[in-house]
Amino acid sequence: MDQSEILKPEQLDAAQKGHPKGLYVLFATEMWERFNYYGMRAVLVLFMTKALLFDKAFASNLYGSYTGLVYLTPLIGGFIADKYWGNRRSIVTGGILMALGELIMFGCASLYHTMPDISTFLFFTGLGFMISGNGFFKPNISSMVGQLYPKNDRRIDAAYTIFYMGINVGGALGPFICGFFGDTGNPADFKWAFLAGAIAMAIGVIVFIKFRDKYVRDQNGDLLGLTPANPDSKKVSPVLVYLGLFAFSALCVGMLYIDAKIVSYLSYLLMIAVIGIAVMIFTDKTLTKIEKKKISVIFIVAFFVLFFWSAFEQAGASLTFFAEEQTQRNLGFFTVPSSWFQSLNSIFVVAFAPIFAWLWIKLGKREPSAPTKMALGLLLLALGYLVIATGVKDVGAGIKVSMIYLIGMYAFHTWGELCLSPIGLSLVNKLSPLKLSSLLMAVWFLANAGANVLAGKLSSKYPEEEAKVAEYKVSPLVFTGSTINWKEVSNSKKNIQQWELSLVKKNAHSISPDSLVALSINAAQQAITIDTNKINRISPKKLSAEEVKKLQVAGETEGKFVLGTNAAQSEIYIIKGSDQNASVVEVYNLNPEKPTFMGYTIKNLYDFFMLFVVMAGIASLLLFFLTKWLQKTMNAKV
Repeated sequence: MDQSEILKPEQLDAAQKGHPKGLYVLFATEMWERFNYYGMRAVLVLFMTKALLFDKAFASNLYGSYTGLVYLTPLIGGFIADKYWGNRRSIVTGGILMALGELIMFGCASLYHTMPDISTFLFFTGLGFMISGNGFFKPNISSMVGQLYPKNDRRIDAAYTIFYMGINVGGALGPFICGFFGDTGNPADFKWAFLAGAIAMAIGVIVFIKFRDKYVRDQNGDLLGLTPANPDSKKVSPVLVYLGLFAFSALCVGMLYIDAKIVSYLSYLLMIAVIGIAVMIFTDKTLTKIEKKKISVIFIVAFFVLFFWSAFEQAGASLTFFAEEQTQRNLGFFTVPSSWFQSLNSIFVVAFAPIFAWLWIKLGKREPSAPTKMALGLLLLALGYLVIATGVKDVGAGIKVSMIYLIGMYAFHTWGELCLSPIGLSLVNKLSPLKLSSLLMAVWFLANAGANVLAGKLSSKYPEEEAKVAEYKVSPLVFTGSTINWKEVSNSKKNIQQWELSLVKKNAHSISPDSLVALSINAAQQAITIDTNKINRISPKKLSAEEVKKLQVAGETEGKFVLGTNAAQSEIYIIKGSDQNASVVEVYNLNPEKPTFMGYTIKNLYDFFMLFVVMAGIASLLLFFLTKWLQKTMNAKV
């Protein structure tokens, strides 16, 4: 037996005891941080599309940029902690930045309807603070778990299991609580979701500050995560620290804004970084041939991980759109918020993780190799998308599918995650030469960042029923010489020149005077009333059920507006206004060009979900094919 594997008597005594209380301090801190992150993520694309009125493609790409940067900043935060600050200061700093980010998002959600320009600025600023805060928080709290125990203590694996459960408890509670308060159907309520996230993050920071000195200590009773004892850490003045924090947060805001609004550079930057690292490593003459082969396994596995997480992370983007618009969530007495479905993954992890752990132990020597488990994870992911693709196949417009399909899909995805997710970091640690361990860990984070960026790009291919094509300031030309007076519009007894107007309640429970108005740009022959959808429309011809649904979806995002169509009924006009005068006309194409991905045309939801079935399925088959070679290379003697 190797000498390092033998525990000293005091270590054996510690191993016989329970876990140190510091583990539960870290458990609680991480739980509240994950509550904050997943709670905000659950409502993010809904807030963008319902309150800020971003179209789904832009919201999806912005979601991908945000989550991609969330995986990049820990590389910087981890370096700063190791070199200058230590784990403790980094965790507190990161937590405070994230809480501030949520409060800024609260301000954004409070002002979106009255001060839209300021709201947009606050939106990007809030996300930037969240990104920078995550960079300081995430890599440091995880590393402190292992520091609580003596080297080779047999309790470490169990400690990380407990810590992982804290992540999932937070991941389950966050979407549930934030969705309950914020995802109510009223866009004005999204602010409460962000406030809940800020409170959760503040609780996490307070718990850590309150108990870190007493409990977060190593086996000898020494404090963990202190500022590194090196000259560099003492040269930095507090003023420079705060200026650096501001600059880093501003940089994150700028990177997010540029990628979303100006030029989509992030995916190219990630590819260049990975290729650059690969060239640097494989041209290093100090590495042996076997070492380079082992490193090649890391790059190959990282490539396949790209396909898994880009499909898995649709949970916060396209699958949220699907839950909101195409899933039957009405239980009769209660409508399930679409954001709640994002709690399912964490709930399923808690439920099924012990079963998978038992299964691997039960299989013993027949337990699948790491590459085989990863291939199996991709296959289960593909099967999950096949479940939901089956649910939407041949479903007509306006028909919502049972939530059973979405629940079943999340179950398959969780099973896939339990096969694939625990392997990644341990594989990198096992196969990396010591001098390249940090660099190859960076490759792994870059792959995860790339997967999230790709997730946003794939979600942007979600088939829209209508697409915004133009926006005009209201002028007399728009109304053929007429203007709309909102006071007259709100008077059901008065006609507006050549248009007949019919007022409609926003919903069956409206008490205040009606403010939702539908009109035809063309001269009306007769009024067509569709009471079941709460839409009245003056039109030369009766609307189809699909057209009614499109009008309803377009109408649900506004408070006071006028709806109309052109003569060909190929476009919808939404005329938004204030109490006195209309301010802008938005034009939506009812028959937008179908999105494509690598030559594949996505005509409907079935095509969209089958894209992930094919993508994950092919990746799974290729990885199964490479399994023997990968396993042989991994076990090669250096």
